[in-house]
Formats: sequence, structure tokens, C-alpha cells
Amino acid sequence: MSQFQESDFTVDIDQPLRLLGGLTPAQFMKRHWQRKPLLVRQAFADFKAPLSRNELLSLAGQEDVESRLVMCEEPGRTPWRLRAGPFERRALPAFSKPGWTLLVQGVDLHVPSVADLLKDFRFVPAARLDDLMISYATDQGGVGPHFDSYDVFLLQAQGHRRWRIGRQKALHLRDDTPLKILANFEPEAEYVLAPGDMLYLPPRYAHDGIAEGECMTYSVGFRAPKQDEVARDLLQRLADQADEALDDRIYKDAGQPATASPGEIPQSLQNFAHTALQALLKDPHRWQRALGESLSEPKPQVWFQPGTENLPSGGVVLDRRSRMLYDDTHIYLNGESWRASGADARLMRALADQRALSPQQLAKSSQGARDLLRDWCAAGWVHGKSAYSP
Repeated sequence: MSQFQESDFTVDIDQPLRLLGGLTPAQFMKRHWQRKPLLVRQAFADFKAPLSRNELLSLAGQEDVESRLVMCEEPGRTPWRLRAGPFERRALPAFSKPGWTLLVQGVDLHVPSVADLLKDFRFVPAARLDDLMISYATDQGGVGPHFDSYDVFLLQAQGHRRWRIGRQKALHLRDDTPLKILANFEPEAEYVLAPGDMLYLPPRYAHDGIAEGECMTYSVGFRAPKQDEVARDLLQRLADQADEALDDRIYKDAGQPATASPGEIPQSLQNFAHTALQALLKDPHRWQRALGESLSEPKPQVWFQPGTENLPSGGVVLDRRSRMLYDDTHIYLNGESWRASGADARLMRALADQRALSPQQLAKSSQGARDLLRDWCAAGWVHGKSAYSP
């Protein structure tokens, strides 16, 4: 399914790709990423959806899968209704009923053939990847005109969907629906996508997709965290590290004079608190580590099946649910961090970039690296290549 071989988890950024309409990844990122849409006809030539309708509905019935049902009794006229899953099959409308959509989030976490599609998008930093969502719709189904706060590639997997898009300036929403529907959508362009066609949209680019007959659309989303969310998470993680970052010195004010204003906070106490915060933040490796642990944290519904404590000799591959990143001094896997340097760092960075290590790479690894990989195998974060499909 992927346009690359199993071992090609990284992309030559200067090689033109059909996926990008003949642009190289470097050209796409410079011209379109976060800037303007790109429509690519037959980005995936002769595309065959790796997941059937019944298989998708089965996923939507599982407790550990996030799913939503969007219905509109008279498409385009009456307010939308929203329900959260899981859904039993009999709880869903009939396929002959128009105007309803089933959204299933994080399908790549559960279906290897769907996760395989993400290999083609590895010219974007993995820290930005959110997930692959599948939208199934009956005729005239959709979720209304809206905008997203993240970058998205909309791949038509089955049937046809008509997309209307526009650089929306008025972003106020309707107040008569539980969905975030634009009150005054002003489309500038319109496209009908067939299986294999793909449309890239940057953040806050308004769009409205309507199914023409039964259809399925795959959305590859790249998260863009908000500044306040990042700060809140990092401060919490740094606070958890305060014991190791700060000593146990106690505030002293032997020179404090008697005061006629007891409600006023002494400047010396303010300085003491400021110094404590500066000490917590002054080491860049500390907040970088907190960021790496945050970005590599798996989604809440993800869990791993414990594996073997033996290190496979035939090479290893990351579990498709594992999130692995690195910076100059640390490697991060599933919310945990390790300091790494030299040959071990190069090995682990290769695993993060390629999501796999060959037998030759394992043979050259240090004992410490092999011990760490063995622990990851036992945790179910890493598997033997021959026994696992990522």
C-alpha cells in the first residue's frame, strides 16, 4: 500500500513524489505546508481501501476506540446531531438513510494496513503526527462547514466526496448545534475527490465535505499544540522534577524589620520564590526533557501487550502505537526518557527515524543498548521484525 518499501521509513526529501503531485517533500514544505492547499489527483494510484465498511463499524463498537456519529435529518437544512461511541451495529442508522457520518479516530493504532499509510508522510516531523481518522458517510453525509487547528491530508479511500474550501475570515460558529459549524461559510473552490485523490489543507482553512453516494475518507492529521497547553504541561512536569532540581533550603529573613503593613508580601520572599523558579528553568536540558516526554506520550486509550524478554536476532521494529523521538541529549519513547550519546545515540535515533533496526545494526550495538531494547521488547514497545506487522 505504501509508496515505499518496508525498510524505507524515511524519505529522500529531494525526490519528487507522486503523493505530492510531483513536488519533492522539500518543495511541498516550503510552498504549501501551513500556507496553502494542494490537490493531488491519484496521489495513491489505483487505491484500494485497506479497511472495509464492516471492519470499520466493528472498530467503532470497541470500548478502546474513539468514535462519533454525526447525523443531519435534512442535509444542509437542519442542525446536526452528535453521539459518542462505542456503537453496536443495530444502534447505527440504515445504510440507505442519507446524511449520516461515522468518524473513527486513531485507526492507525489498531489496523496495521492503515498504519502502513503513515510511512508516506514521514517528511513531516513525527512529533507533529496525531493520527489517521476514517470518516464513513452515506449519501449527502458530512460534518458541516468547519475549520481545523491542525494540518490535514484528506485521502479519498472509497466513493466520491465533494469538497468546498475557502480562506475563511469570519470564524464565528453556529450556536444551534453541538458541532463547531461555521455560521457563514464562503467557499472559494470546489473539488470532487475519487479514490486515490488527496487534498492537503493548512490550519484554519475552512472546508465542507459532502458524500456523493456512500464514501470513505481517510484524514491524516498533524497536531499543532496551543502555547498555553504546552506551558501548562511542561510546568506540571517540571514541578514533578522539583525535588531533584532544587535543594531544600528554607526561606530566611533575619533582617526583616517590624511592619505596619502585615498584608504586604515582603520583597525578599518574592525574590526567594523567583530564584526558585529560575533554578527550575535555567537548565535547558530539563525543560527539553519534559517536552520530549510530553510529545512522546501515547494517547490515553493506548495500551501495550507485554512481550518477550529475549532480544530478537532478526531485527526489531517499533510497535505501531509507540511514539519515539529524540533531541541532542535524550531519546524518548512512550513518555519516558534516556540520556544517550555516541554510538548508542546514533542507533536509537536510527530506530526513531526508521522505526526499525536491521540485524546488522543490532550486531554492532553495545551491551547497554541491547539491554534497553530487551526491556522495550518485554514492555511490548518493540517487537521482532519477523513476528510483527507494524
